[in-house]
Amino acid sequence: MKRNILVFGGIAGLIVSIWVVCLAFVGHTNDYGELIGYASMIIAFIFILVGVKNYRDKYNQGVISFGKAFRVGLGIALVASTIYVIVWLIEYYCFIPDFMDKYAESMIKKATASGATKEVLDKKISEINGMKELYKNPLMVIGFTYLEILPVGVIIALISALVLKRKTAKPAVALAG
Repeated sequence: MKRNILVFGGIAGLIVSIWVVCLAFVGHTNDYGELIGYASMIIAFIFILVGVKNYRDKYNQGVISFGKAFRVGLGIALVASTIYVIVWLIEYYCFIPDFMDKYAESMIKKATASGATKEVLDKKISEINGMKELYKNPLMVIGFTYLEILPVGVIIALISALVLKRKTAKPAVALAG
């Protein structure tokens, strides 16, 4: 089970990390960055489904309970998420340390362009500045980054467990000769 989790989690982590690195070159503050980021997470987390199915069919004689399927899927999600967090930390601290300044500037421009009232705009600026302050702590960066990706993985692990659970093995199909 561990090998299966590491292999499929590694593949998913590699896929989502490639996207996060590519987004750094395009710019994190564009209008499509979040959409592309979450789409890449869903694409990467397809390997949760593949990994659970592989475990069920290759190592568990075609049978798997919901709980076991969920644990395998969650393991894959954790490995992929950890790779993503590590890549983001390297990218953030080594290559784009001004990310939060640019992100805050972008968010303030959007809030201003939306025609928000002064009170709403002041509240938004205060929230953004609070987020910038929190992002100065590496543990907060790690926590926020896990919160960005792991819930998506947990949802896909739940869906995979529901779809792939099987109490009895499928009967072997005899081929007509």
